[in-house]
Amino acid sequence: MSPEEFNQLSVPEAKKRLAHCVALESWIEALVAARPFASLESLLQTGDRLARGWDGLALDKALSAHPRIGEKARGDDKEASLSRNEQGSVQQADSELKQALRSGNATYEQRFGRVFLIRAKGRSGEEMLAELHRRLGNDPQSEQREALDQLREITLLRLRDTFQ
Repeated sequence: MSPEEFNQLSVPEAKKRLAHCVALESWIEALVAARPFASLESLLQTGDRLARGWDGLALDKALSAHPRIGEKARGDDKEASLSRNEQGSVQQADSELKQALRSGNATYEQRFGRVFLIRAKGRSGEEMLAELHRRLGNDPQSEQREALDQLREITLLRLRDTFQ
């Protein structure tokens, strides 16, 4: 779909086309309301600007749709399908790496009270595990900023893929 085609969709249909990007209705509504877009770059810049306004409440809400790293996403919707594809490198990992990720996830959740979020696309399981361990050293505010940045990256990758 092109940005021009997106501009022509009804509001409900446009929102439906973006639902897999992030589980934040307010972001989807704001992006749809910002139409028309003259180009893909304009659409992505608007999506990025809107995502930079997210806070801890938005992060917690969005994380409700994200599986733990190393766990297979359940469901047959587009969100679950994208998560399975994005975490492909982890799904192929050996049992030792999967166990290390499970253990790291549990430690992270105990420390920060939320699921560890990382842009999996383009990263190996080992890279994600190293990032998990590094981020365990963050203070809660720094970690929230990093998680929000990761959520924004994931959302914008999915948004870009929607229009290619």
